[in-house]
Amino acid sequence: MSALFFSGVFDGISMVIRRSMVRLLSPDALRGRIASANWIFVCASNELGAFESGMVAAWIGTIPCVAAGGVITLGIVALTAAIAKQLRNLSFDIHTLEQKKSTPPPFPY
Repeated sequence: MSALFFSGVFDGISMVIRRSMVRLLSPDALRGRIASANWIFVCASNELGAFESGMVAAWIGTIPCVAAGGVITLGIVALTAAIAKQLRNLSFDIHTLEQKKSTPPPFPY
């Protein structure tokens, strides 16, 4: 139960961060359109993900499905961390919420 609790808490924090980034980094003229398109993809991905998980669980079993999902998730996180260095270095001034111009990290970060 505590793992589910912390999973929900961290998912909520992640959602706030992602929604804030979409809104803060979008151009003013396109902010509403970008936010609505993002919301459609988020909602659709939940439904499609639930369908896909159910199909795979019926095909290979529940425990292998959960294990495969965990391994695939960690692989995607590692791939994103390797490819999206600009996203990893993103930071905001906490007082103005303006994007900071950060210096690139030293090699091999």
